[in-house]
Parts: sequence; C-alpha cells; structure tokens
Amino acid sequence: MHYTLSSANPTSRFIEIECKINAIHNDTTDLQLPAWRPGRYELQHFAKNIQKFDVYDSQNNLLNSQKITKDRWQVQTAGLTEIIVRYRYYANVQDAGGSFVSDTFWYVNPVNLCIYTDSKLNDACTLELVVPNNYIIACGLQQSQNILFAPNYYELVDSPILASATLQCQSYEIDQTQFFVWFQGNYQPKWERILADFEAFSRTQIQTMGEFPESEYHFLNLILPTAFYHGVEHRHSTMIVLGPDDESDGLYADLLGVSSHELFHAWNIVRIRPKELLPYNFTKENYFETCFVAEGVTTYYGDLFLKRANVFDESNYLRELEVILKQHFENARHANLSLAESSWDLWLDGYTKGIPDRKVSVYHKGAIVALILDLTIRQKYNHQRSLDTVMRQLWHDFGKPFVGYDFDDYKNTVEATMGEPIDWYWTDCIFGNVPIDGHLNRLLAWVGLNMQTSRNDSVQLTILDNNNAERAKWLFDV
Repeated sequence: MHYTLSSANPTSRFIEIECKINAIHNDTTDLQLPAWRPGRYELQHFAKNIQKFDVYDSQNNLLNSQKITKDRWQVQTAGLTEIIVRYRYYANVQDAGGSFVSDTFWYVNPVNLCIYTDSKLNDACTLELVVPNNYIIACGLQQSQNILFAPNYYELVDSPILASATLQCQSYEIDQTQFFVWFQGNYQPKWERILADFEAFSRTQIQTMGEFPESEYHFLNLILPTAFYHGVEHRHSTMIVLGPDDESDGLYADLLGVSSHELFHAWNIVRIRPKELLPYNFTKENYFETCFVAEGVTTYYGDLFLKRANVFDESNYLRELEVILKQHFENARHANLSLAESSWDLWLDGYTKGIPDRKVSVYHKGAIVALILDLTIRQKYNHQRSLDTVMRQLWHDFGKPFVGYDFDDYKNTVEATMGEPIDWYWTDCIFGNVPIDGHLNRLLAWVGLNMQTSRNDSVQLTILDNNNAERAKWLFDV
C-alpha cells in the first residue's frame, strides 16, 4: 500500500489522501479505517472525519463501492489488479493522538487516516508527504526525502509525523542507540540541560532493563501556547504535546515526566504486550485486564527513573508521588470497580470522569500497587530483588521474543520473583475494591515515609525518618 498525503489548502485543515493498493485478486475488496489507536483504549471512530471517499481503477474510472460498517467500505474489484482510493480527512486535533495541518506545520498520526485492506496488513507500506521543499520531516520510520518506509501497516500507523520548516532537533547516543529530541512550536530549548537530563534518565532505564529495544528513538514534542499535557507511546518514538510555551520550570518538569514515562513504554506495552493486543484488531475493542501493568507500572517508573538518574532530587520525587496518592485516595478511594475491572472497562468510560465512585485509574492506583509490589519484594530480599527483576524477566520471556503475556503470566513472574504466593496482593490490590491504605503505609514506614489521611480523604505524604537507609536504596537502586 502506498499513501500520498497532500493539502491544497492547509488552512482548511483538510488532508487529501490517495492510497494505491495493488495485487488485487478478489471480486470484492474491503477497505477499513481504524476505529481506535494504540495507546488509548477506547473507540474514537476516525471515519467521522472522512469526506469525499471514492475508489478508482488504474485508468481513473470510478468503481462501485458501498459502506458496509461505520468505517469499512466494500469495493467491486472483479478483473482488477490495482485500485486507487481518494478521500479527505479533517485534521484539526492537536492532542498526542490526533492529526493537524496548517500553513506552517503538519502533524500526522497515520492511524487516524490511513485505510487498509486485511490481506495487506503485513505487507510493506510507503507514505509520501507532499509538503514544501524547505520542510524537515521528523518520524521514527526510515525515510528518503519526503517518502517514509514501513515494513508493514502496523509499524506505519505506529509512527507519528511532524513536518515544518521550523523543527528543532538535537540528539545523543547510548550503547549504539541514537536518540533524537524534536521541538515544534514557539519554544527555545535549553539544549545543554535537556540533553544532559534526557541522556541521564534514558541511560538509567537501559541499565535497569539491560538493553534498548530499538536502534533509533525519537521524542516528538509539539509545544502549544495553551495549557496541555499528553503523551502517546510508539515503537520508535513518542508523541508529546505540552503547553503553555512559557519556558517555565513547570513546563520543563512536565516534559521530563512525560518523556521518562513514554520512554519506558518502549519496553512495557510496545514490546511487553498483553496477548489480547497481539496483533491489534483496529475494527473493535481489544479487551484486556492488565492495563494496570501497561500503564500503572509505567507511571510508577516514569518519576522513579528521574530520581534514580538524579534528574529529580528526593523532594521532587516525593512531591510527584504525593500527587499520585492524592489522585487516587482523594478521588477514587471508594470506587466500586477493582483495578482489573477498571482495566477492562477502559473501553467503556476509562478516559472520562464517569459516575461517582465507579472506577479507579489504571494510571494512579496502578502506580500505587506497583509501589506496593516493589517495596514488598525489596523488603523480603533486602533490595537484591525488586519490581525491576519482574520487568526484566517479562522482557526476556515475552517482550524480546514479542509473544505477549496474559494475567497468569504476569502473576507467575511476580511470584517466581517473590519465591512464594502473595494472594493478599492479588485479592486486595488487583481484584478487590477494599482499602489498600494498610498495605501501603506498612511498606512506606519501612522506607521512612507515611501517608496521612484526614476525614475528608485529603492526603499528605510525610517523612518520618530523614536518614532512612532503605529509602536511599529504593530511590538509587539500578
């Protein structure tokens, strides 16, 4: 499949897409647009942004096509070997999972707007951007001038694109992996500080996991003039949208936090992936109950790696941990659904506030139960084993061979690391909706901390022991 993206009038926000599909062998060919995108487990119905959808043969004759679902078209292709699909996509979303076109820059998530046919999912793809000659193109895919190359459709749509004449970029290298940091927007990067901090947390993550999955990685940053915070993980890159563009310490702290989080996803979810998501089915919900591993563990590690790398000091890290504790205990302490049930129900209402006391956040409670598990393992083994041990084993058994894991695989890996069953953890923290304050404070006390809760459920994290040796080992261990 070959895609050509152009825009005759970028200020209209419309992108014109032409997709050529060859080696047609059937009397009918179904064309599908994804209904959701990896990294956000809800239906987003990208077809609602499609306009003027037509299909032609190689002689430019209009073919008979019919829409058979909300985002699937069937084309009569008897006697044909090639078809050309032409349509327009309204690209006016500047979150980290959207697409946007203007007269100054392009931002494209191919999963929003690239149709496919089932038989071609594993075939090589090319994508050509018709943009001004002075535009620089930032993307994790291999490229030659304005043409991008992907070994299959899955990798194509896992590769966001920034293109403009004003892109800024610097890079650093760790163990033969080249990391690129890109910025689009009214932002003047303090490159010396950025490169030092990014290299520090990247190196710490690689030391923890033993190796990096890719030979090249891109941090794609879109900085907006208005307040915003969003990041999405991809195989060779992450797409991050932040604002406002005031170059404040707050913006920089957000940049560090989301970048560290998204980088750890290069292992956890991009490669260490639930079986239910292998391969992605872009037509419908892909239910799974282990998003507390994919997002919760990653949220826990995102800030922790910044502390281990000395990008955050202890007070910075504990302040971020207190924010996570507040998000859960002040907003969802009395929720009815368990963490596993809330993982499953992401597809229902996971990204909206929802009705009172219904669900927990796989990010916030997921991070807290990851903390509980990490300290539980560390306490038993005097820091010789930890959640790091679990994640390295998951990488070795499931991520590196890219075979996928299920809940039992995760449980077995955790309990093999512990050397014993931990039924209380699964019952209370993962599959129950009982209070977890007791487990948390028992372990926080071991590292010289305490979570105080008032009658109205407000939370404060306090230091009981300024010189706690166990906390030092926890926060510095690699």
